[in-house]
Amino acid sequence: MRMTPQQFLDWESKSITLLAMSGAGKTTLSAKLPKDKWFHYSGDYRIGTKYLEEPILDNIKQQAMGVPFLRDLLKSDSIYICSNITVDNLAPVSSFLGKIGDPNKGGLTQAEFKRRQALHHQAEVAAMNDVPDFIHKAEAIYGYKHFINDAGGSVCELDCPEVLENLAKHTLIVYIKIPPALEQTIIDRAKQDPKPLYYRPEFVDEKLAQFMSERGYQNTDQIPPDEFVSWVFPELFKARVPRYEAIAARYGYTVSADETAKVETEDDFVQLIAAAIAREST
Repeated sequence: MRMTPQQFLDWESKSITLLAMSGAGKTTLSAKLPKDKWFHYSGDYRIGTKYLEEPILDNIKQQAMGVPFLRDLLKSDSIYICSNITVDNLAPVSSFLGKIGDPNKGGLTQAEFKRRQALHHQAEVAAMNDVPDFIHKAEAIYGYKHFINDAGGSVCELDCPEVLENLAKHTLIVYIKIPPALEQTIIDRAKQDPKPLYYRPEFVDEKLAQFMSERGYQNTDQIPPDEFVSWVFPELFKARVPRYEAIAARYGYTVSADETAKVETEDDFVQLIAAAIAREST
């Protein structure tokens, strides 16, 4: 979707997709928009509550069945388990993805890790393909004037052109670029608190082999789960940046995380995007 700055400002029902690495501030920025006018669509929330709901609950139940007290209550239907996923709390999605490594330390076998990665890929494709329907429902059913798609950080990893074409057809794509000064902060934060993430199969195969060779591991069950996640994040960051840039160059526009951090109001947000359109139109 391409337009002039004035066309964007005059657009009565704005639909925008935000793309960026985790930590760039997509959700924070989305939350600054008036909640009575902007429908906030979280890709990760949709994944967790729709497409991975059952696998997430199965994973939680499997863990609970390892505790005799809980196992007996579950088997007698005395208790039930549900996940409390919110836009601001996506921990159940993250915990389902898990970390490859020693099962005795909470890690996943390579086969199980890849199975969950594949399920997440399917779920993210489906969640992004739901965007046009939600744009319609947000206005037709709930009366929202505008729509913001807070896309997951791994959208650039999907290798599914149809998803990007669909998003570009129905939304204005805005990539939030992380400036060099913030890059190291995000990398350090991720290394200190390593969280499960989605990786392209080719990327994880290449980096896992490199990691195991460097560290002398013979099989993945020897790996402390946090060790690989911490080691691979800087590599993932570097690999994702050119992918985001290619998407923005072909389909959308780019703003800086320094610019989005200064946004306080809806007008600030709108003017920022209009300025980005103007900048890239010259």
